[in-house]
Amino acid sequence: VQARTMEQHDFEKGPLSMVSPGKVYRRDDDDATHSHQFNQLEGLVIDKHVTMADLKGTLELTAKHFFGQDRQTRLRPSFFPFTEPSVEMDVSCFKCNGAG
Repeated sequence: VQARTMEQHDFEKGPLSMVSPGKVYRRDDDDATHSHQFNQLEGLVIDKHVTMADLKGTLELTAKHFFGQDRQTRLRPSFFPFTEPSVEMDVSCFKCNGAG
C-alpha cells in the first residue's frame, strides 16, 4: 500500500500521511505466543523535519485510544531490514496493568 500511495501522491501539493490497517499472514505454527495471522497498522509520513518524537507521540495516542487512557507504552529499538531506524512498541496489559 505504501509504494502505491507514494507513486500516486502529488508532493507539490504537500506532505504525505497515511495509515493502512490490515491482516497479516505468516508461516508460523500456532502456539501460546504466536499466531499465523494477526492485525497490523502500517503508517507512513513523508515531510521535512519529521522526527522519532512525532512517531512516538502518534503511537502513544493511538494505543491509548484503542486500549485505554491508563495504558503505559514503551518503544524498543528493533531490527527490520526494510526500515531504519526501527522500533517496536509494547503496551501494558489491560488486565494486570503490567504487574505480571
